[in-house]
Amino acid sequence: MHNPIRWMGRWSAASALVLLAALALGGPCQPAWSQDPEPTAEPTIQEPTAEAPTEGEQALAPDEAAAAPVEAGAEATTGATPARSESMQWIDEHIFDLDRGWLLLVVLIFCGSVVFWIAHARSGRPVKVRKIAGLEAVDEAVGRATEMGRSVLYIPGIQDINEIQTIASMTVLARVSRTAAEYDAKVEVPTARSLVMTTARETVQAAYLSAGRPDAYNQDLIYYVTDEQFGYVAYLQGLMVREKPAACFYMGAFYAESLILAETGNSIGAIQVAGTAMPAQLPFFVAACDYTLIGEEFFAASAYLSGSPEELGSLKGQDMGKMIVAGLLILGVILATLASIFPKSDVLQNIVNYLMQNVLT
Repeated sequence: MHNPIRWMGRWSAASALVLLAALALGGPCQPAWSQDPEPTAEPTIQEPTAEAPTEGEQALAPDEAAAAPVEAGAEATTGATPARSESMQWIDEHIFDLDRGWLLLVVLIFCGSVVFWIAHARSGRPVKVRKIAGLEAVDEAVGRATEMGRSVLYIPGIQDINEIQTIASMTVLARVSRTAAEYDAKVEVPTARSLVMTTARETVQAAYLSAGRPDAYNQDLIYYVTDEQFGYVAYLQGLMVREKPAACFYMGAFYAESLILAETGNSIGAIQVAGTAMPAQLPFFVAACDYTLIGEEFFAASAYLSGSPEELGSLKGQDMGKMIVAGLLILGVILATLASIFPKSDVLQNIVNYLMQNVLT
């Protein structure tokens, strides 16, 4: 009977000899699970070549090239189906659109005229601005209030300080306040916005200081009433009827209250000066007030009173730009009229077509 321990030792020794022989011969002694697969090549993007067409081939136009598919991938290395893009667009890059050359010319003319007149005003040379009747009447209105012993009522509209008309109104208020300080008249400024009240106080105080009458300044005459439109109007109506101011100024943005205020001031016999850029309210002010600053006159009044070189130069530059545009419009109307009178003239028709298709577009 064989000893089992001795038999197992003999079998283990034989197995070890077989394994050593396999290692020496380089045979497949590694287990199957330890063999890594061959690494696949990474897909690469094939750039479209820009080689010149060979003989017998026809070069593609930009539109045809845009429609040509572009292959991506490495079919030869990976065997995968390459991706194809059918929506490639041909991008025509230009820095300037020369079809808009006339627009660039108009912008340069406007900006150039404004810059020229600002430099002209800064150099100290006089800039002529025509007199505005409504501003010339400020001295008359304040002088009348002084003689009658009554107050001057100034209303800066119902909009907040971010409204450009309210800002222009502050410039006119400075002029009225300075004249009142010189004449020793009382100026009352009820406001519909708290920020407008603060700005008006600063403006009037600076005007009194520049007039040499800081002691005559009374900030209690500049106060806030309410944000409500008709609540504000009702208070102003009552104030006019009770106090009967000798002069009323309406400068700023107004809406439905314009006619109510102007008619109330007219009924008490006050001299009235209005200024606004609200087109719908201008007829009411023109009908009920003694003087009215119409539209751009209101903004020109700000430059006229301030005397700032920047504002005066900007005002003159804008006027020059408007004159140039008006001249071009008149020229175009004349050419279009002549082209309709002489329809067989190809020269006139071509000029009109060029103006309509290139200049006015």
